[in-house]
Amino acid sequence: MTGAQGHNIFLQFDRLAKRILRAARDRTPLAGFQARRRLKKEFQLFKSLDSQGRFTVEWKDRYPCLHDKTAATSFDRHYVFHTAWAARILAKTRPAEHVDIGSLLYFTALVSAFVPVRFYDYRPPLLKLSNLQNGAANLLALPFSDASIASLSCMHVVEHIGLGRYGDPIDPDGDLKAIHELKRVLAVGGDLLFVVPVGSPKIMFNAHRIYSYDQILDYFNDLHLQEFSLIEDSGSTSGLLINPEKRKVDQQTYGCGCFWFKKGASPCR
Repeated sequence: MTGAQGHNIFLQFDRLAKRILRAARDRTPLAGFQARRRLKKEFQLFKSLDSQGRFTVEWKDRYPCLHDKTAATSFDRHYVFHTAWAARILAKTRPAEHVDIGSLLYFTALVSAFVPVRFYDYRPPLLKLSNLQNGAANLLALPFSDASIASLSCMHVVEHIGLGRYGDPIDPDGDLKAIHELKRVLAVGGDLLFVVPVGSPKIMFNAHRIYSYDQILDYFNDLHLQEFSLIEDSGSTSGLLINPEKRKVDQQTYGCGCFWFKKGASPCR
């Protein structure tokens, strides 16, 4: 399991963890009492105003959502911004076809509305949409000929390879092997959209790796860097930072680095 499927499972566990934490907080006598009292009052108000009776409204059918009255809608900065970044590049380059390896499934589903997409994962999803094909692939041995793909993406995937998180074999160099495969299948003149966590390099076993900016440029030193965008740590309120200073990248704890590489031009600087 990689990429989209792994992230979907992560989101489910993340939501569950947040509910548990919220429930623990609401067990304090005052917070719990106030939340239940407010819910009951609002239910009674709603029922009193429901003059048309279009639906059954019973207390036994309640599904309390007590923590959504926020000033702003929260979202996962990494996964909203990096997919928005990649979609904008594809809207600009307009390839005849795009191939994605293991990225967030929402990305491929949406992008297939304007670019034909082939999506590959270790366990392909049962998703049927026009302009979208799904297939099985192992990132360590991609089933494509050398230099055969003109538009390719692999986003928030490689940092997991070889850590065993998704049942894959333990391999400290699994990420490097995956990078070699991406470069092998990329066509001359082709575009690669590559996304990984960036900051001070370390392994957060068994979740993911965090790479330095220099590491990624070194791993892809035979490609040309067209653009780099940074999504800052989760506490930041900034959006996408296009081609920021390297110093800004190095200051991140768990930033998100978005690299647009092209094959066949001059090497990365």
